Amino acid sequence: MSLITISIFNSRMIKVLSFLALLFLVCCSPAVYLKKEIRKAEKDLQDHTGFMLYDPSSQKTLVEYKSSQYFTPASNTKIFTLYTGLQLLGDSVLAIKYQIREDSLIFWGMGDPSLLYKNVFQNSRVLSFLASSKQSLFFSESNFQTDRFGVGWSWDDYNYDYSPERSSLPIYGNLISVSENEQGCLTVTPTYFEGQVVNGPRKENTSEVIRDVGSNRLTFFQGDKHIKDTVDIPFHVDGKLIANLLSDTLNRVVTEINRALPNDALLLRSGPSDSLYRVMMQDSDNFIAEQILMMSAAVLSDTLKPEIAIDFMTKNFLADLPDKLVWVDGSGLSRFNLFTPRNIVKLWEKIGNQVPHERLIKLLAVGGKSGTLKNSYKSEIPYVYGKTGTLSNNHSLSGFVLTKTGRKLIFSYMSANFVVPASEVRKRMELILRSIHDKY
Repeated sequence: MSLITISIFNSRMIKVLSFLALLFLVCCSPAVYLKKEIRKAEKDLQDHTGFMLYDPSSQKTLVEYKSSQYFTPASNTKIFTLYTGLQLLGDSVLAIKYQIREDSLIFWGMGDPSLLYKNVFQNSRVLSFLASSKQSLFFSESNFQTDRFGVGWSWDDYNYDYSPERSSLPIYGNLISVSENEQGCLTVTPTYFEGQVVNGPRKENTSEVIRDVGSNRLTFFQGDKHIKDTVDIPFHVDGKLIANLLSDTLNRVVTEINRALPNDALLLRSGPSDSLYRVMMQDSDNFIAEQILMMSAAVLSDTLKPEIAIDFMTKNFLADLPDKLVWVDGSGLSRFNLFTPRNIVKLWEKIGNQVPHERLIKLLAVGGKSGTLKNSYKSEIPYVYGKTGTLSNNHSLSGFVLTKTGRKLIFSYMSANFVVPASEVRKRMELILRSIHDKY
């Protein structure tokens, strides 16, 4: 064999080996591995999956799978509500607007959900202000111009604590707390509702309290087993009830009137906005999310109506998202909401650019540490923080994943129309996000 022939042969071998090496690297790349695992999970779970992984530092998409398809976001909707609050509400919460006219103090609620709500930071500014007023107190709900329930909510969720009614001036989280002692006697808080309890027939198993649709009558079905923990039941709200609850709490008369909110009304703020964002994002509090949208509407107009805030944000702050928004409420209780994974990733990038890391991580659920991720994604050093979202047959998780090499990546993982237990979907998500942490 001539030297020329050997040289040609060696050159071809080098090219072949280089190609095989490149092929090996491509086939073994993290991106190829992730897509393979996502496809496998989709096949095994018989669901529909959308996924996107993005590097904000290089502004490059690392992996995407059906990222332009629409999914039911459930509580991932709260990410949009958080961004709305960050843009519109400022550092402290809008509580009430008021006007003093001679011997009368007339006030309107701005949607603040924190008044005597046990799940959030308590601030006594509103109660102290009203209690110390020398004028007669008059409450108007004329600026509340929306339905108590959101569009597309399940009507039969009315008795569950995750579905309180919306109102202009919530009090006690618009919830009645009920507990049962060893003697089978009920304790009802606030005590205003004690007179609403009636006894139903005895039942087997655990005691139960059910509120009537459209009223605040509570039927107590005593069972063989007592209610172990305190049960929270939403109460049916109207302006008169708010005035009565305030009267009962303040120990002075508050009268309901119908008076339009004047342009020169004064504003009273309550606690820090982050105290609401943290509970909304970590514990997935639907009530707070809905009220944040109404407070945001109050900044833009004299009307508490979520659509005002949604329309404004869509046109002014979210017009650059890659896909059209189908956004109808603040909490994600509605199945009419539809978002794409790449829209959610883009939104997280916006939030990450606006909010410092140390502040943001205190607001979100953190794997193995806090909120809805406390019992999953456990690691000595947390590597996932963000927002979960769950409705029947739908589960999503999106946020930030920290890698072993120190990269902070943004992801959105959305799963829809599965019939397996949601726990199986969450396990697959955890395996895939763990591999991102390890391989990137």
